[in-house]
Amino acid sequence: MPTHVHTDRPAIADGESTRVPLFRWLFAVPRFLYKLWYGIAFYLVLLVTYPLFRGLLRTPEGYPAAFRWMRRFAKVLQWITFTPLRTKWVGVLPRPPYVICCNHGSYIDIPHLYVLLPEYFVLMGKYELLKWPLFNIFLRDMNIAVNRGSHTEAARALQKAGRALARGTSVALFPEGTIPRTAPRMKHFKDGAFKMAIQHQVPIVPVTFVDNWRIFGDPEDLLSRGHPGFTEAVVHPPIPTAGLTEADLVALRMRVYDAIEGPLLEAEKRRQRR
Repeated sequence: MPTHVHTDRPAIADGESTRVPLFRWLFAVPRFLYKLWYGIAFYLVLLVTYPLFRGLLRTPEGYPAAFRWMRRFAKVLQWITFTPLRTKWVGVLPRPPYVICCNHGSYIDIPHLYVLLPEYFVLMGKYELLKWPLFNIFLRDMNIAVNRGSHTEAARALQKAGRALARGTSVALFPEGTIPRTAPRMKHFKDGAFKMAIQHQVPIVPVTFVDNWRIFGDPEDLLSRGHPGFTEAVVHPPIPTAGLTEADLVALRMRVYDAIEGPLLEAEKRRQRR
């Protein structure tokens, strides 16, 4: 049941509704070629670094070093695909551990998350990433694959994330669960991130990817967006959970949702003024 309705604020438009139909077809080929280049660049960089990652990911002791190399991987990728990230720091990161909650509008959210945040974290990603050749090495042990089609396996993934927090390692996830077809309009947030943060009494750091959705859409959809360009992310002040109980979950979820939605609403207002 949706709880994030604010009648006093303008709705964020479905991204597809803002496109000019003629342009969708006119630039279909350049978009396809760009997305093809992105995929080639991604796997070229991964192939070069794969032996290094395979060695580092053999034991948990190598995970922090693998994380640092993943940040380098992501930084190289953003430049060779011409999608440099500009970051607006509204808040300061707390001492770990903490839970990082991001909106999910594009396939490039994950590499940009590694560019954005300098401290080691564990990423919760969708189970389907285990099917990606080579890249699946990152989801087997170091990070956490979430099978949302199974309540049992999803619960196990949250338990694994909770153990990471207990060890002092931050956890990053997309509380929408999947990329909404209405991006940048967000989906309803799932409860898992907020239950976990309350249970372990750790702060939540909201992150907004403002325009990744505009830069890179579904690579399997010929008509989806795909072009180079600057992207922006906003890192919000941490939201504390000290003293909260499960009775506060809905209010906490809405507070995080509102924080992430804020820059998207500002971007929507700018679009409407043009």
